[in-house]
This record gives sequence, C-alpha cells and structure tokens, in this order.
Amino acid sequence: MTNRVTYAPHDFQKMCKQAERDHESKKLVALMERVKRQIAEREPRGLKAQPPRLSLTDTAVRLPSRSVPFER
Repeated sequence: MTNRVTYAPHDFQKMCKQAERDHESKKLVALMERVKRQIAEREPRGLKAQPPRLSLTDTAVRLPSRSVPFER
C-alpha cells in the first residue's frame, strides 16, 4: 500500500494556475535574454548604447498655470 497525497480540487486548480504562471515567466525570461543577445550582437564590440542626454528644456513643455486665468 502506498501513501498517496490527494489534493482538494481547489488546491489542484491553484497549483495548475501557478504552474502556468511559472511557465509563462520562464518563456518571458528566455525571450528577454534572446533580445538582449540580439542587441549585443548588433552593437560594435566595446561600445555600449547610451541614452541621449537631454536637458529639462529639451524634454519638458511648460504648461500654463491653472491658477492664472487664460487671456487671449
């Protein structure tokens, strides 16, 4: 006679959903690694892509204050 563990149906469903999430997470990690490798292959050796440096005047648009009424 063997000692078999039987899970309640609710626990079994939770375990299945967790297994699906784990599987999707592994697929996502593998995809991210593949994209990182592809990006690294495109870049010349020794050079890393650096984001452009922008000042606040380049990126921000000053919006009118709401406390001052708009005049035409």
